[in-house]
Amino acid sequence: MAGLRWPPPPQAEEHGQQQFTFTAAPAQSDEERSSVAADSWSVKSDFGSSTIDLRAASDYSSDKDVPDSTDVETLQNFCDATYAEDLANFQEHGHAGELCFGSEVLDVLVRWTKDLCLGGAHQDLSTCSVLDVGTGNGRLLQELSKQGFNDLTGIDFSEAAIEVAKNLANREGFPHINFLVDDVLETKLEKKFQLVLDKGTLDAIALHPDGPVKRMMYWESVSRLVAPGGILIITSCSSSKDELVQEMDSFNHRKSSSISASNGESSDGTSMFQYLDHVQNYPHFVSSGVQGSRVATVAFVAK
Repeated sequence: MAGLRWPPPPQAEEHGQQQFTFTAAPAQSDEERSSVAADSWSVKSDFGSSTIDLRAASDYSSDKDVPDSTDVETLQNFCDATYAEDLANFQEHGHAGELCFGSEVLDVLVRWTKDLCLGGAHQDLSTCSVLDVGTGNGRLLQELSKQGFNDLTGIDFSEAAIEVAKNLANREGFPHINFLVDDVLETKLEKKFQLVLDKGTLDAIALHPDGPVKRMMYWESVSRLVAPGGILIITSCSSSKDELVQEMDSFNHRKSSSISASNGESSDGTSMFQYLDHVQNYPHFVSSGVQGSRVATVAFVAK
């Protein structure tokens, strides 16, 4: 799912596994949270902050248009067809396919992720278990491998996407990356990871007619995949940083209510989250006197 072509706007609980401990950033005031940085869809003007969709103004064009909410039930078939085309292009011409969000955003995300992990744990990155949810063609994991991460797993519900990812990884010299067909909403994974990344999957889930329900399922599922003290990093082009933090708060509230209803006990293996940090240096643009960015990336630490 991370391989969906989103149109840009203008200009460890396993035995023996090391624990990575991250210290959450200081809590922000309501005023700070409502302010706008140049790292989300939110924009700020003299009249206050608001969230707007600037994708309509894009000069982006593609023959692989993402299905809208009216035909999103065909999303998996769309993804399979898209990656089947990518696989054919790879086999015939050696083309690697398109990059979700673009190479500039990917470079910033990878460097920021590396610094975040080193700053929180001060340990060898090769011991950090990483899961990429909705891996698409797997390019994010390849770039993380170049930075020193070694225990890398990518999942996607599209068999064609996984086939593309495997072929690309083998060609580029990353045979150690593990790729699996798996749907995050109904994941079969039992392992917990110290770093879980999502680059566009939550956006894709929002396209479902039952988007709000599916998003709640998403948070329940990923909370079982992040090891205590590990981090979840979500990159979105349809939600601002503040909206992602609010969604995390809503999940925590539901989780707390569930624990209270069960006399303070939780046995479902899920974790709650706390805001940790967000990317502040994505490329930004100015339009009609307002400043913004098409992408938001937020990190949460599992409590």
